[in-house]
Amino acid sequence: MANHKSALKRNKQNAVRNARNTHIRSTMRTYVKQVREAVSGGDQAAAKTALEKAIPFIDKAATKGVIHKATASRKISRLTKLVNVIQ
Repeated sequence: MANHKSALKRNKQNAVRNARNTHIRSTMRTYVKQVREAVSGGDQAAAKTALEKAIPFIDKAATKGVIHKATASRKISRLTKLVNVIQ
């Protein structure tokens, strides 16, 4: 356990950042899952709508540093390709 005032503050900051990052990552995964479920169901309109919601959120996660920008780009590319296949 932290004993110094600065170490206590650092622990608090880490807890807040961890909670924020967890929320962003979890929400991003939910959006990705919705796209994949729509594609597996064969619903083209729902897949496009879900993709339009997912892309900005994946970009936001990369901007915030929750995921790497190359990872975000790869996820967006693969999801877009997946949605385009069912057309």
